[in-house]
Amino acid sequence: MPKMKTHSGTKKRVRTTGSGKLMREQTHRRHLLEGKASKRTRRLALDTTISKADAKKVRRLLGI
Repeated sequence: MPKMKTHSGTKKRVRTTGSGKLMREQTHRRHLLEGKASKRTRRLALDTTISKADAKKVRRLLGI
């Protein structure tokens, strides 16, 4: 059986913490930032965890 390949798009977007949680960047912070409040853009700068519903699928794509 050949090795399973890691999904390239997923490995660029998701990282694993030391405790095994999956982290991702938040959306809506790439462009059109003038119309968004500074408070909002600061909040969007923080990484967030992937929901439990999606974690199983993402782990499989990463080969974890």
